[in-house]
Amino acid sequence: MKILLKAALALATLAGMASTAHAGEILGGVYAHDLGPADREGGADIMLDYRTDKISYLKWIFSPEVHVMVSANTSVSTDFIAAGFSWPIALPANFYIQPGIGLAYTTGKYDIPAVNAPGLTPAQVASRYHVYSTRIDFGDPVLFEPELAVGYHLSPKWSVEASYVHLSNGQIFHQGKNEGLDDVGVRVAYRFGVH
Repeated sequence: MKILLKAALALATLAGMASTAHAGEILGGVYAHDLGPADREGGADIMLDYRTDKISYLKWIFSPEVHVMVSANTSVSTDFIAAGFSWPIALPANFYIQPGIGLAYTTGKYDIPAVNAPGLTPAQVASRYHVYSTRIDFGDPVLFEPELAVGYHLSPKWSVEASYVHLSNGQIFHQGKNEGLDDVGVRVAYRFGVH
């Protein structure tokens, strides 16, 4: 939890710098947690994000924005922080889509011990089964964080987005378990420095 508090402080600092530098936007939203096939964890995820303006000197990767995200779950201890790139793509009538990819660190479970290991007592089997049936096994605390948002500009300063966020080790950071997390939700964005 200390790492999440530090990340939240860093995010607040970035937001303060953005308001001073007149750049970027801050977003807040609520997400349904673990909508994937496992559907083991519950609660909602409260997410706070910061996105920079487009970084023009990264034009060789299509001038992305940088995003930083902090997520806290209301029910289980699967919280995470993430950072990466996203690319806004304008659509007609004030709509836009925004794909992104990043890296995340989760406080969720990983390397959950096997329920069917030899020599376990019935109490140990029951305890392990409870964890297995109620928690995602991420395989590793470091994960990929692809995301996709569909948004609408309400005004030059305000936007709303429906967004999907996925966490997965991709069988790269860890071999074996890779249950992953699928979150779907809505968020509101406020852009700094727009009159």
